[in-house]
Amino acid sequence: MTDRIREGLEELADTAGALRSQADRIEAIGRRYIATLRNGGTLFFAGNGGSAAHAQHVAAEYVVRFTVDRRPFRAVALTTDSSVLTAAGNDLGFERVFARQVEALAGPRDLLVLHSTTGTSRNLLAAVEAARRIGTGVVALLGRDGGALAPLVDVAVVVPSDQTSRIQELHLAIEHLLVDMVERELA
Repeated sequence: MTDRIREGLEELADTAGALRSQADRIEAIGRRYIATLRNGGTLFFAGNGGSAAHAQHVAAEYVVRFTVDRRPFRAVALTTDSSVLTAAGNDLGFERVFARQVEALAGPRDLLVLHSTTGTSRNLLAAVEAARRIGTGVVALLGRDGGALAPLVDVAVVVPSDQTSRIQELHLAIEHLLVDMVERELA
């Protein structure tokens, strides 16, 4: 088991190291967060499964705090309202659960942030379409080859792995780098 643990840690370190080539893209996403918040906009986070949990976790970092006491930043996880999610899923279909919320809540000053390990989730693709119709910017943290989402968003960071666990681990690490960047700039 110790060998398996070492192997897993080495794999994680190697994948994280491969992200160095996308540092400029990560910074570009951070700059989008900063501009959105500075202009009175809201960061809207969405994802499925573990990525939904990340959306909630990250939104909390902006609303509450990350490393310093400061004013709250406007952030919402579109994964948390069970009544909206189940009503939209039942009445409109699961592929519309995020798009409907984007249509209701987002505007041109806001930013939609998508987390997806595959880049192929139909509900995230529909959310991008809804965001485009109302002029909301879209960025994404993706995995594998970026899937269908990568070319549809303004900026994408693609974790170069086929393993969901490694992708999710690094998405959270990237989001922590981003919230640190935002706090340093705006706090």
